[in-house]
Amino acid sequence: MLDDGTVLQGEGFGASATVFGEVVFNTGMVGYTETLTDPSYGGQILSLTYPLVGNYGVPRPDLDDAQIPKAFESDRIQARGLAIHSLAETASHWRLHSTLDEWLYSEGVPGISGIDTRALASKLRSGGVMMGALAVSDEVDTASILQDLRRAEKYTDGNFVEAVSTKQAVSYGSGDAVVVVDTGAKNAILRNVVSMGYRAVKVPWNTTVEQVMGYSPRAVVVSNGPGDPEKCTQTAKTVKQLVSEGIPTLGICLGAQIMGLAGGTSTYKLPYGHRGQNKPCLEEKTDRVYVTSQNHGYCIDPESLAGSEYQMWFRNSDDGTVEGIRHREKPAIAVQFHPEASPGPYDCRFVFERLAGLMGGR
Repeated sequence: MLDDGTVLQGEGFGASATVFGEVVFNTGMVGYTETLTDPSYGGQILSLTYPLVGNYGVPRPDLDDAQIPKAFESDRIQARGLAIHSLAETASHWRLHSTLDEWLYSEGVPGISGIDTRALASKLRSGGVMMGALAVSDEVDTASILQDLRRAEKYTDGNFVEAVSTKQAVSYGSGDAVVVVDTGAKNAILRNVVSMGYRAVKVPWNTTVEQVMGYSPRAVVVSNGPGDPEKCTQTAKTVKQLVSEGIPTLGICLGAQIMGLAGGTSTYKLPYGHRGQNKPCLEEKTDRVYVTSQNHGYCIDPESLAGSEYQMWFRNSDDGTVEGIRHREKPAIAVQFHPEASPGPYDCRFVFERLAGLMGGR
């Protein structure tokens, strides 16, 4: 149910529960395990537009050599609910551990199948994302659910970063430290830092600059995450000090917005966001277009760049929105897309190489 009263009826799977959240859609064809565990979906009900979901099931929760999960982007499903067109009740894959239905049930997350996800995506695309409810039950009182939905906390009012961020510092790998400020960090960011030959130190979203510098970091990564960047005031304060002191810094998704705010830009909420695996981004100086993985509902205002510390780096080829920024003087870069992908494509892993280049003199 959407908060305008629209009701879509289908078949429930996963857990029997009623949840409320902002309803968003993702156009990716694969990668539902990575997508559902992405902390950027905190507070949201996710609809997948690809018509068949669950056919390769859910893999085992194996860890890599650095003790980072190989197939999941966090330690649990982060979306509050899942809406799809067709559920594969049987699954086949050599890494199969459970079906999608079994996984959602085990984590207490409701799902609905058999709905027209094309119509849902079209509605959200034309009218913008909105609050919604997902109810899985033998009997559903739509009038009561609509009342509860309209009383539920609005997505724009919540501070989801605090809920998804680590509560204490955690290290992965070995070597010199690269601090990852966890505003909802995907595990793929940690994997990429470790693959560069550094120790990834994940710290809470509200870590102070003094605490960050206590690790003698070669660089800092400000991660992706859910919600409004303007609510991350402590993170922005820390980032502003780190950048001003010349610490090589990379912002990803929400991290890019936070870096922008710390450097004098402003942000705004997109009507329906960018969520998918085929988003084209143009690198300004080279005129080269990269196909990117994205998941965000907020963006940097391009008009605010003129009076800020940053300049345009990448631009979205579809709608012209800001997809990347570079500091005018300091070794600080940020991208709105996901260079770590997970799910793919992997065209933009070179962004981590750019960060390594900024670290060259340290």
